[in-house]
Amino acid sequence: MSVRVLIVDDQAPFRDAARAVVEATDGFEVVGESSTGEASVDATQELKPDLVLMDVNLPGINGLDATRRILRDSNGMVVVLLLSTYEEEDYASKAAECGASAYIAKSRFDPDRLTAAWATATSR
Repeated sequence: MSVRVLIVDDQAPFRDAARAVVEATDGFEVVGESSTGEASVDATQELKPDLVLMDVNLPGINGLDATRRILRDSNGMVVVLLLSTYEEEDYASKAAECGASAYIAKSRFDPDRLTAAWATATSR
C-alpha cells in the first residue's frame, strides 16, 4: 500500500517539483494539493493523507499553525514534514515546536530525503 501524500505550497512550480519527487519515490503517491494553510486543514480532513508536505510560509494561516491544527484534528494520525527555503539549522526547532516530524530545506528535498524522513517519523 502506498503512502498517501498531500502537498501544500502557495507556489505552483514547487508543488509541481514536489509532485515529481513524490512520484519518483517508490511507495508514495500524491492524493492532493493545497495552496493555503486553511485549505490544507480541510484537504487533510477530506483526503485523509498519511503524509503532508507543508510549506512554512503560506497565505492565511502559516504552515506552522496549519500543522498544529492538522495534528490536533487527526489525533496525530498524519505525519507532517515542513519544507521551506530556510536552512535546516534555522528551522528544525520550529518543526519540533509545532509537532512536525521533520524539516527539510526545499533545495535538499529528493526521494532519498523523503524516504528517510518517512521512515524516521513512522518508527517512533
